Amino acid sequence: MIEIKKIGSGDVLATIDADTLAGADLREMRLEDADLENADLNHVILDFADLNRANLKGANLQHASLIGVHLNDADLSNADLSHAEMGSDNHAHAAMLLNSKLVHANLSHAYLHWVDFRESDLSQANLNRADMRHAVFYRTNMTEVIANDCLFIRANIREANLNHADLRDSHFNDANMFKADLSYANLESKHEDGFAVINKANLERANLSHAQMRNIFARSVNLHQADLSNANLEDAVITGSIISHADVSNAEFKGAELETVTMGYSNFSQALNADIPPNKKNIH
Repeated sequence: MIEIKKIGSGDVLATIDADTLAGADLREMRLEDADLENADLNHVILDFADLNRANLKGANLQHASLIGVHLNDADLSNADLSHAEMGSDNHAHAAMLLNSKLVHANLSHAYLHWVDFRESDLSQANLNRADMRHAVFYRTNMTEVIANDCLFIRANIREANLNHADLRDSHFNDANMFKADLSYANLESKHEDGFAVINKANLERANLSHAQMRNIFARSVNLHQADLSNANLEDAVITGSIISHADVSNAEFKGAELETVTMGYSNFSQALNADIPPNKKNIH
């Protein structure tokens, strides 16, 4: 049984069995610290509700409406949030999940526009086809996350850990990935003519060692001081990008055009199959 309280009031409005909440309208309710482990909450409306520190491990939140909800410090490990609506075109109305636990959570097809996941744990979560435009993943743990066909456009991914992440066919245009760890990440495509996109992204000082980036579209990307050692950039489109003071040792550049790339103080002689233009062969 859980107590239902209205936001701004300490009065208990009702005591409800957690097993009867599917489809319930609980918008603007106080449910902080609620124990909803394995609860069936599919199609529930929790807009602007307070679920800070709630236990939602294994909960079914499919198609739930979670606009403006507060889930800070909540545990959503193994929860099913597929097709959930948590984002908003209005920044102030997006869900807040600061320091939350979403290990193995299913967020596939979720609408996460502007949602704030700062310093949360999304390791091994399923984000396939999620819309995460403008979402905040600052210092978020996203190791081994599965995020195919996703929109990370203009997302804040500064210092996030995406080690071994599966990011095939996703779009990161204008994303801020300063000092992000993308080592061993897969940014290739599942399709013969497909590609991932990181145009105009900021990857300054990012770790991309051993990353798979074949056929990627990476126009005007900032890779200043990035670690690209052992990365595969075969046939990558890197027109106008900055790869200066970067570690490109054993990085594969076969088919990648370097004429318009800023490459000062990066030792491309240690890269593999780099077709260095004659006018840049003596650049330090």
